[in-house]
Amino acid sequence: MIATTLRLSVVSSVPAEALLAYLAAAGCEVTDTFDAAADAVLVVGAEALSDQSEDALLAAAAAGTPVLLVGPRMSTALTDAAGLLPGRVLPVHVVRVRPGREAGQVADRLGADELLLTDCWPLQDKVADDVQEVLTANVAFTNHPVATWRPSTSVATLTIGSTPATYADPAFHRLVHRLLRHVLGLRDAAPVRVGMLGYGAIGHEHALAIGATQGLVLAAVCDPNAERIEAARAYAPDVRGFADGDDLLAFDGIDLVIVSTPPDTHADWVLRSLQAGKHVVVEKPFCLTVAEADRQIAAARDAGLTLAVYQNRRWDADYLAVKRAVRSGALGEVFHLETFVGGFDHPCNFWHSDEAVSGGAIYDWGSHYLDWVLDLLDQEVEWVSATAHKRVWHDVTNADHTRVLVHFTDGVEAEFTHSDLAAARKPKFYVLGTEGGLIGAWRQESIVSRSPIGLVLEDRFAVSDAPAELTLHAADGSETRLAVPPPPAQPFHRELADALLSGAPMSVTPQGSR
Repeated sequence: MIATTLRLSVVSSVPAEALLAYLAAAGCEVTDTFDAAADAVLVVGAEALSDQSEDALLAAAAAGTPVLLVGPRMSTALTDAAGLLPGRVLPVHVVRVRPGREAGQVADRLGADELLLTDCWPLQDKVADDVQEVLTANVAFTNHPVATWRPSTSVATLTIGSTPATYADPAFHRLVHRLLRHVLGLRDAAPVRVGMLGYGAIGHEHALAIGATQGLVLAAVCDPNAERIEAARAYAPDVRGFADGDDLLAFDGIDLVIVSTPPDTHADWVLRSLQAGKHVVVEKPFCLTVAEADRQIAAARDAGLTLAVYQNRRWDADYLAVKRAVRSGALGEVFHLETFVGGFDHPCNFWHSDEAVSGGAIYDWGSHYLDWVLDLLDQEVEWVSATAHKRVWHDVTNADHTRVLVHFTDGVEAEFTHSDLAAARKPKFYVLGTEGGLIGAWRQESIVSRSPIGLVLEDRFAVSDAPAELTLHAADGSETRLAVPPPPAQPFHRELADALLSGAPMSVTPQGSR
């Protein structure tokens, strides 16, 4: 991970706690008072500045300290220093942001989902020839600046940022961080060379995401099955193949190891990878005991290396829609949350159903669903209880039915149930708040086709493969179907590359998976 500490002076007239927390996690030493000696000055809400503050900012910029102005409105003096011609401010709408001609690395790994920001925005035009157009948006087939940098006056602008939703948006946080690095002349580190330890079913998912993520390169694959190594070469023809894990760790052509071995081996391989000087991504579940988790976290910290857990379902489309509904306040104060996965069927005939290897059903599916619970509810856990039943499937060692109850310090309760005995399924999500409730109903998707002899065939997918249908129930009895937009592309791998190349924080931390 890039260890660059920036002294950042912040002048803010609006609530921007989430943005400042992100910047602090990215390695910025944030002070909430004006300091002309800082590496950069961030002004959030430039329209509310006093004349005295404005003069101090212009003096700092004249002395060479970069000043980034965030917000749709600013004074004439600041607009002049930025080299822009002010225009009318459009009402709040979806602003489709695009990389400008001088975007540089600001646009790296920014997916389309991160460039749609709902806010008001001024139709400014570039006046001075030395103004860099970093980000733009199009109105009536004409591009207008959204983010600019003028090196001659040390003034940069990001003309979006007027609503609480924008200041809470992680995509907005990333843009601000990237702009600060841009104006300070900081550049990303060299691409990260990835080695995969194990190339089973999840291997294709990682290979596709690595290939689509700028700054990540698939360099090596280790698997005892030679056919799997050849399968990896379909994505990366020059990949080095290894049959032994120790040989992979000794290979100096990789910087990061993705551990995709069975869960009971995770801790050992993670520790050995860290000892070999490699960053590590480990499949879920993180490991099987708290003691193992603590050893891995400590080893990564002591070595100055990144350790991440592949909680990829944090970005499932239906979960993100549930999270948006809860964060928006549509349910009021949430006090009860239930999640469920399962049906009535024989468990899979693989190591997932062997409790000694997988840790059991709670570790397998529960590592995703309980991650949702802990991400959605931000209070401290007070106590946890669990029950398990073994009643039908005696040829596997996992429990047939498990239930986990989590009680938080503020009295909120959450429940996760996994069942292979659920002839009648519960909803995937059941959320209650003081002003409404939310139900996420399972969907049974299928593909219907006709056989060569004319028979109608139906291939039914597992219900867990489809996003839930979400319905918001208001206190007055009304119901609203919630939209479930497509999930973002490669969100975990983009965050991983940002963390390793520019020091940005990740949403998923090993402490959160502990």
